[in-house]
Amino acid sequence: MCYGFDGATELYKSLESTKNLGRRNFLRGALAMGAGAGLAVAGAGSAMAAPGGEPGHDLRGKPGKPRKGRKVPPGLISIQLYTLRSIMRGDGVDATFEALADYGYTKVELAGLYGRTPEAMRTYLDELGITPSSSHDGISNSPAALQAKIAGAVTLGQTYMNVPYLASSVADDWRLWADQMNAEAALAQQSGIKYGYHNHAHEFTTDLGGGLTPWEVFTSRLDPKLVHLEVDLYWAVTGGVGVGAADPVQFAIDVIRDAPQKVLEYHVKDRDADGGFADLGTGAIDFARIFDAHPVKLYAVENDQPDVTPLQTAEVGYNYLRNVRF
Repeated sequence: MCYGFDGATELYKSLESTKNLGRRNFLRGALAMGAGAGLAVAGAGSAMAAPGGEPGHDLRGKPGKPRKGRKVPPGLISIQLYTLRSIMRGDGVDATFEALADYGYTKVELAGLYGRTPEAMRTYLDELGITPSSSHDGISNSPAALQAKIAGAVTLGQTYMNVPYLASSVADDWRLWADQMNAEAALAQQSGIKYGYHNHAHEFTTDLGGGLTPWEVFTSRLDPKLVHLEVDLYWAVTGGVGVGAADPVQFAIDVIRDAPQKVLEYHVKDRDADGGFADLGTGAIDFARIFDAHPVKLYAVENDQPDVTPLQTAEVGYNYLRNVRF
């Protein structure tokens, strides 16, 4: 999983609120709340699909393929803090952030605020030279909740906010969610926040009827002018394995290239030969091949199940992204 909130409860609330309000009413309510609150303009658990799939896929590039020598700029490297959840408690919160700063991270993707207010978190991270450039937040269950979410993102200095997880085998659920996300993104855009969606594998493998998948519903219904994509590369490759793609890495590249929405962010998460999670550079995914095909604005290290310790995963991930050439 890649989020730090009660997914099942939030999905239920989100679906019910969308059904009751409808896209137009939700947006009308959200905009009215925004005008009344004077929202600042920027500048001023639901179950996750299990890792796996068919083992033994060779996900590396062709032997001897020359690389162009490009590298990920350090200022574009982030980490999804879900990776570090087991040590982000009590005094471990500050110790973990300090370790990330020592490793070289200047950006993080938030998965909650660990008991702090947005103002307090911004003050603390400013002292460390870290910016919470993105976050994972469930779609909102009311216009007021949406306003609070956006206001917090503005206070924190975020560039992005992303919906981390949605799951249903009913096509109309995905259509309703897409409509609400368009509505939320329209308001977020007014405050300078880019609003996105983060995938897992089931968006590519769930049959909603007649072969229609959630990914097809979302990419046809999410407004490309409002909503971007944060592609989780582990799950995109795993989706390729799940649909029987001969080349799962190429499947992921095609997902990125074919989407009408802009792909602005990656979750860079490695996959071992048996389909499990792996620290960056120790698994089988040829990230250089993907980066070469489509560079992005933010590369977030992630491992849902760190190989040894969360901090080692963070350090290994940062060093991998600093040195990989594509």
